[in-house]
Amino acid sequence: MKLINPPEWKRPKGYANGVVARGTMVFIAGQIGWTGEEVFETDDFAGQARQAFANTLRVLQEAGAEPEHIARMTWYVTSKHEYLDAVRDVGQAFRDTFGKHFPAMAVVEVTALMEDRAKIEIETTAVIPD
Repeated sequence: MKLINPPEWKRPKGYANGVVARGTMVFIAGQIGWTGEEVFETDDFAGQARQAFANTLRVLQEAGAEPEHIARMTWYVTSKHEYLDAVRDVGQAFRDTFGKHFPAMAVVEVTALMEDRAKIEIETTAVIPD
């Protein structure tokens, strides 16, 4: 997997502008901030993000993948302001879970998620190299 960024562009912080990968693809459904038993343990944005990251990691592991195999993530958040207020804690939770591998990412504000208490949902695509 190769992270790419046009050389004349400013280096992004916390994500890559593009990823080139070859191998077995792993598609992870949107993970939210509840446990595997579908229990929310917090309504704190960063706490829910940390749980969604842990859920994503667990599915990766089940597929035989590691954090460095993540090619892209799309984050859906119910409040841009709540996300921005918690961005440092969210970044720390991300690094604690996935290390310093920063794939291509997008963050999108949505009006609601399917689970009323959910504040963040994350879809992930990983590529296990051949």
